[in-house]
Amino acid sequence: MLFNGWSGVVRIIIMALTVYPALIFMLRISGKRTLSKMNMFDMVITVAIGSVVASVMLSNKMTIVEGLTGLGMLIVLQFAVTWLEVRSEGFTSLIKGEPQLLLYHGQYMEKALKKERVKKDEVRQAIRADGLASVEETEAVVLETDGTFSVIKHKHQNGQSSLKDVEGWERNKA
Repeated sequence: MLFNGWSGVVRIIIMALTVYPALIFMLRISGKRTLSKMNMFDMVITVAIGSVVASVMLSNKMTIVEGLTGLGMLIVLQFAVTWLEVRSEGFTSLIKGEPQLLLYHGQYMEKALKKERVKKDEVRQAIRADGLASVEETEAVVLETDGTFSVIKHKHQNGQSSLKDVEGWERNKA
């Protein structure tokens, strides 16, 4: 159970020495977006790539060609989805969703908090993590499409708002 001989260990070493450079090569030609954490789909692809790499390296039932084909297909699919996402607003909203305004000028957006299943203390935690001492110092808190919180401090100059594409901002704008 602890050791079945050197053949399994040698196989893993050979697979790692083969799969790792191939993965690096595929990721380099596919672009930075392949392993980004920009939205839910990107995260799923990242997990799937990790799963395929682990299966190739540790499973005796998967050949290196099958594993590299799986990796290649995931990367091609990711490239196709991101290509479509850049070119189609409808496809983007289907895949990505919209950022959600959770707090605006000290007022919690109750419907948005319930819709996104976020508690007020999580919003305050995001404000603290951004180095602000009070909710009043915050112009807005946004739940981004990747699940992170963006804290926007009160603006001090005129210009285009970073909240322009955030769901709920226009109706709360003063």
